[in-house]
Amino acid sequence: MSETIVYIDKSRVKEGCLDDLEAAMTELVAFVDANEPDVQAYSVYFDEDGSRMTVVQIHPDADSLAYHMDVAGPKFPPIGAFIELESIDVYGPLSEDLVKLLEEKASMLGSGRVSIHDLHRGIDRVPVDGAVR
Repeated sequence: MSETIVYIDKSRVKEGCLDDLEAAMTELVAFVDANEPDVQAYSVYFDEDGSRMTVVQIHPDADSLAYHMDVAGPKFPPIGAFIELESIDVYGPLSEDLVKLLEEKASMLGSGRVSIHDLHRGIDRVPVDGAVR
């Protein structure tokens, strides 16, 4: 059974860059929606004063996250002008190669750390192909 992957990254928004970042993230969300049909959720959040951004992704499996990194990866560098990425937390199993890609992303967009969290116990009822597991 494949395991759902939850990805959360947190960034500081650079001074004076909120409007540009909001536009860039709107474009990125539209790109993901149009080009990555397996992504179950791709959500961007800003705190009340616009100084911090959180991106939450839910993938049906690690292959979907790897595909996202490959397809959307070229869109990440320009976003680095607007943020300082502080952390990437991934919940679920990833290959060493995928972890390295995330570490490269973290270095490119900031100085953040990458943490992978293994599942201890849980219930996964996220629908895959219309069926509840």
